[in-house]
Amino acid sequence: MTTEAATINRKVVLKFPHQLIDQPIVCHLVKEYGLDVNILMARITPREEGLLVLELTGQSDAFERGVQYLEELGIDIQSLSQDIVRNEDRCIHCGACVTICPSGALTLDPKTRKVNFIQDKCIACELCVPGCPPRAMEVHY
Repeated sequence: MTTEAATINRKVVLKFPHQLIDQPIVCHLVKEYGLDVNILMARITPREEGLLVLELTGQSDAFERGVQYLEELGIDIQSLSQDIVRNEDRCIHCGACVTICPSGALTLDPKTRKVNFIQDKCIACELCVPGCPPRAMEVHY
């Protein structure tokens, strides 16, 4: 009897020291562990640190081995355990958030001139939170 490993899909935040910013970390996750990697956000500051927000998908055993590889490199791994939500009562559809959203989760409908929030595209970078004049964008943990 053959048992199949379960597929895991998780969004994670990787923080890594400056000495690793030129290493092919994502390449290893794909080639060595067979993980599908979707880079949701990346910020690399030379001589300081790197930050990656990734969606990782793969078989559970490969996923665990990939996480172990990252930990052995000294990379801090955190689950993306927060959500950005829009408080519909506060939103005035001014569009200020649309210009600063790097993932395209906030868009302006050209016909209605209303802001659409596509939760599945949100990478929880929180740029919209301080950028929203009526404070309609909120972080929920």
